[in-house]
Amino acid sequence: MENDTTRDSLLTELHRGLRREEATRTILQVIQKSRDDEGPVFEAILTQAAVLCEASQASLQLANTERTQFEIAAYWGFEETAFKVGGTAPLDSGRPIPEAIRSGLTVNIADLSETDFYRKKDPIISHVVDVEGVRSWLVVPLLSGPQAIGAIALSRKEVRPFIETEIHLVESFAAQAVIAIENGRQFREVRTRLEREQASAEILKIISQSRDNEQPVLDAIVSNAGHLTNAHLAGISLVNSEGTHLAYAAAFGPMSEHFPKGTEFDLTGPLQIAVTVRESRTIQTPDMANDPLYFEGDPVRRKIVDEVGIRTFLTIPLVKNAIAFGCLNLSRREVRPFTTDEIRMVETFAAQAVIAIENVRQFRALETLNAELEDRVKDQVGEIERMGKLKRFLPAAVADTVISSGSEKMLASHRALLGVLFCDIRGFTAFCEIAEPEETIEVLQTYHEEMGKLINAHGAGVDHRMGDGIMVLFNDPIPCSDPAGDAVRLAVAMRSRMDELAKHWKRMGFRLGFGVGVSLGYATVGMVGYEGRSEYTASGTAINVASRLCELAEDGEILLSTRAAVAVEDDCPSISSGEFTLKGIREPIEVFRLDRRENS
Repeated sequence: MENDTTRDSLLTELHRGLRREEATRTILQVIQKSRDDEGPVFEAILTQAAVLCEASQASLQLANTERTQFEIAAYWGFEETAFKVGGTAPLDSGRPIPEAIRSGLTVNIADLSETDFYRKKDPIISHVVDVEGVRSWLVVPLLSGPQAIGAIALSRKEVRPFIETEIHLVESFAAQAVIAIENGRQFREVRTRLEREQASAEILKIISQSRDNEQPVLDAIVSNAGHLTNAHLAGISLVNSEGTHLAYAAAFGPMSEHFPKGTEFDLTGPLQIAVTVRESRTIQTPDMANDPLYFEGDPVRRKIVDEVGIRTFLTIPLVKNAIAFGCLNLSRREVRPFTTDEIRMVETFAAQAVIAIENVRQFRALETLNAELEDRVKDQVGEIERMGKLKRFLPAAVADTVISSGSEKMLASHRALLGVLFCDIRGFTAFCEIAEPEETIEVLQTYHEEMGKLINAHGAGVDHRMGDGIMVLFNDPIPCSDPAGDAVRLAVAMRSRMDELAKHWKRMGFRLGFGVGVSLGYATVGMVGYEGRSEYTASGTAINVASRLCELAEDGEILLSTRAAVAVEDDCPSISSGEFTLKGIREPIEVFRLDRRENS
């Protein structure tokens, strides 16, 4: 019999443990889904706590920031008319709920009718006992660090005190409520920060696009400032050229109709925007109806409060070189002062307004300066024309580099490490002997046009055309980090395009192929010839090797010098074809063939 009792007890405890685990899992799932709203989490916590602890009622309270009051955030088991979400009570009454929040200690009352509060006929406790029927009461604080930010309260309508395991369970639920509150706070902070960053980015973008007109920037600033602070009016006013008045330049919000563009205010008067500009300082009036100007009957202040309905008013100066030339103002219909964080954000917007206005001023000043510099520009036209003539006999890349540098020194003979590519059409000589001249020209024109597109796309520095032969140089005059790799990648692209062209020509009866040679090495580069008949070219062993490799290449082959093959071996594997003695090269060199399968 004793064993049966023990077994039943263990099974009961196991069942309770499983229910608690399931409850915890449910609450955690709700927390994951409710990043910006703690309400569903609070409801889940109160429901699970009440059911597991067999409570008749449950509620969750939160203290305000000033810790003067607490507010009901959620409840379970109360009649709608008897218990209201949003209801508040002071924290200094000493009653169980505020005492748990104030002290951070759990309050467990076996019988509320046996407490001094009830005996002394405290109205709240009397209502809880006599009307709600509460007898046993448990209040667990929501601890965030050493301080409680709220509490969970459970009650029973019979005298049955909450036991230790139940208290521990509710304490764990309280910890989850704190996590949900913190998650919600952090999520809202991140969202607010992102909204503000997006607003700043939008304003900066408009600034960059509005060099000669500040109005789009001012409109964007008042719009974003109004939205992000929930203001009913956001406006910017600027000092007129005479320095006597402020005039509205932009306004946003439901009350903006009262302040159309051009509305003026006396800069020498007592109004807040005038004082802000004169003293170059931010001013906030929490309640415009509780201000000396209003009591004194100032007509503008009376109109702003009584007719327009402005209560809280914030003004921020637009300052350049310690002098204000305008004002950004925000208004609310209710008495709700702007927070320090909101004021800092709006001060950033004010700084952006200053930047926009200053940019426009500088742009207009620059236009004036440009007009004055017209004569100087004419003197420079001759020099520009002289540089432009370089394009008549220099490759476009070289000419552009010379012109951008402003000097022709780079055209002087010098040594450079080059990636060199030579290519030509296989069977072209035989083709020319049997083809009509028009066909020869058409093939050659197509070939050079397609290869030229690829050369330009791969950023080559120089290319020379000699009939069907092409020489391409990488790393001079335009530097590159991988001259051999760039040359090989161009060769692969050329071969792929030539495969397509060869198929087309074959259908026309022309049997043409393509070969490429690539080398890497130092060569002498510079101008050769005389004015009007000059070219930018290179000479040296690297040039000769690439040319001979091109001659050696069979149709579809890309042959590499030893140094070029080593330079590109990680990205473009090649296969040794053995050593060859090339014309004009004293020593035999090992030649490598690019593997088509890996690089096609």
